[in-house]
Amino acid sequence: MSRPHLPMRPAWLCWVCAAQWPCSAAQLDLATEFYGHSVARAFYLATSMYEAMDDVYRLGGRPDGPAMYARFLGWLSLTRRPRHRTQ
Repeated sequence: MSRPHLPMRPAWLCWVCAAQWPCSAAQLDLATEFYGHSVARAFYLATSMYEAMDDVYRLGGRPDGPAMYARFLGWLSLTRRPRHRTQ
């Protein structure tokens, strides 16, 4: 069984592949875990983004807001289920 791609704090790198979290494997895992619950997934990732930004501040840095948004939330529209149109 493969290990889950979870964030290593305070660096917010993936424990498994050392890429910025959420890495592509974590994104796939999250899309699967929250399938049908896109609002809950967005809330989870927004909360994670703010925790990551807080960690950057605590480490003495200044987070790049647009980059953090792209990293944590920017990929969400790519994983939304298409709505079925009724005619």
